[in-house]
Amino acid sequence: MPGVEPDNQRALVTLLLALTDRYGRGFAVSGTQAEQIVKKLADGYEQAYYSGLIGERKAKAQLAHGAPGSGFNAHDLITKAMQHYEKAEALRPAGNDDALLRFNACARIMMKNNLTARPQENYEPALE
Repeated sequence: MPGVEPDNQRALVTLLLALTDRYGRGFAVSGTQAEQIVKKLADGYEQAYYSGLIGERKAKAQLAHGAPGSGFNAHDLITKAMQHYEKAEALRPAGNDDALLRFNACARIMMKNNLTARPQENYEPALE
């Protein structure tokens, strides 16, 4: 088809943002589609930054849902998002502080919601 650009970077970012915006709105949206889009982004900074955004938005949706264990799930997602933002920060274009700002927003989410890691469960093997 004329005019179709399957690898148009702006279009991919717009689609990714639209998909992740739906996480907190009660739609059953898989993160897999957004993660596949991130892989199509040509720039390493954008891959890291938008991977962080996916995790951050998933975490916010977990917190909004409020199901049992959602705080632990949100902690895991926010932690991974922060790791992606750290990677993006190292790759950022000069003068672009977006990854640092998102990292700080994640830290505030962790503090505001008192998010902690899931406790390690120690199971003893069953005696046979």
